[in-house]
Amino acid sequence: MKIWGKLLINNRIVKDKVVLFDEDKNYEDNLKNSILEICKEFDIEIPYWLPSNEKEYAVRKKTIFTQDNFIDEFKFDKFIIEEIDLDDK
Repeated sequence: MKIWGKLLINNRIVKDKVVLFDEDKNYEDNLKNSILEICKEFDIEIPYWLPSNEKEYAVRKKTIFTQDNFIDEFKFDKFIIEEIDLDDK
């Protein structure tokens, strides 16, 4: 599995990164570590998971973070994470 992180401004991807899961770790640890790595690469704070994000990710394996998920102001419109299969991207 992979997690694909994207920063969007005006519906255009300005930054993206794909992180591979470590087969020796469980799913939750992999997801957490992937998000941490992507946020560090993008130089953004770690977003808060709201109930709507949890529901969306559980159903679609994708969620969109907006200003509501961050304390600090940011210069992008959306931060998206999406689980992709190894055969994708």
